[in-house]
Amino acid sequence: MYSTCPGHYCGKMLINGSFDGECGVCPRGEKTNMQKICEKCTESPELYDWLYLGFMAMLPLLLHWFFIEWYSGKKSSSALFQHITALFECSAAAMVTLLVNDPVGLLSIRSCRVQMLSDWYTMLYNSSPDYITTLHCTQEAVFPLYTIVLIYYAFCLVFMMLLRPLLVKKIACGLGKSDRFKSIYAALYFFPILTVLQAVGGGLLYYAFPYIILVLSLVTLAVYMSASEIQSFKNLAAKKKRLVVLFSHWLLHAYGIISISRLDKLEQDLPLLALVPGPALFYLLTARFTEPSRILSEGGNGH
Repeated sequence: MYSTCPGHYCGKMLINGSFDGECGVCPRGEKTNMQKICEKCTESPELYDWLYLGFMAMLPLLLHWFFIEWYSGKKSSSALFQHITALFECSAAAMVTLLVNDPVGLLSIRSCRVQMLSDWYTMLYNSSPDYITTLHCTQEAVFPLYTIVLIYYAFCLVFMMLLRPLLVKKIACGLGKSDRFKSIYAALYFFPILTVLQAVGGGLLYYAFPYIILVLSLVTLAVYMSASEIQSFKNLAAKKKRLVVLFSHWLLHAYGIISISRLDKLEQDLPLLALVPGPALFYLLTARFTEPSRILSEGGNGH
């Protein structure tokens, strides 16, 4: 028996109007306050929390679209329908995930505010006040940011297995039998990877995801424009698909900038969105100066 609960995550529960004398783990959806009393989390997620959840929700959708495009190639006209189906699967999974979380039946959630990185890894902070007995106080101190992502991935997988095979079998006539289901097979690989990534690195991703979005969106845009040999505005506008890819990356740029700034000071942060087209414009204006064939020809001429 301890006069005050040791450790940061151990607390006493309120039972029938009185406090339980033993320290222990708080029930799901509760967190210890300054007095080491388990207190129900009733606050709504902050903007940054929603942006984090949006990032984790986008990952499977973007991977679906990438592998659908990769395996469809130019042979099949079914890619668009598969893209739409993937969007429907992830949207339906997100809706159901919100509905089954507390409060059940509402498209809203209550959350415990994230205070520090250790809130994501409470299993590493079980205290031993007498160096003999260990108080196991592992809990979801970031409720529900940790488990809601895992639940969402499970529903994504279920909806994919229910809808996608039937769609692919009916409309993917341009692909061979061995290629039709490759995008589905890819999902069966990346969903376990995303699950482990959330389970192990969820706390790190929570703080790093804005920078991950910016870096990856910049790199992938540069790779795409280079692989497509886009060196001018005329090349860019030659195909609608290229404009779609460009605007999609611009949305990711804006998402990353908003996540970093958190829009704490709206008047100062909104002008930062003007930087979104910058990388693409810089690439188009400088691509002709860095063309490998031109560099090699100038080197051969001794310039």
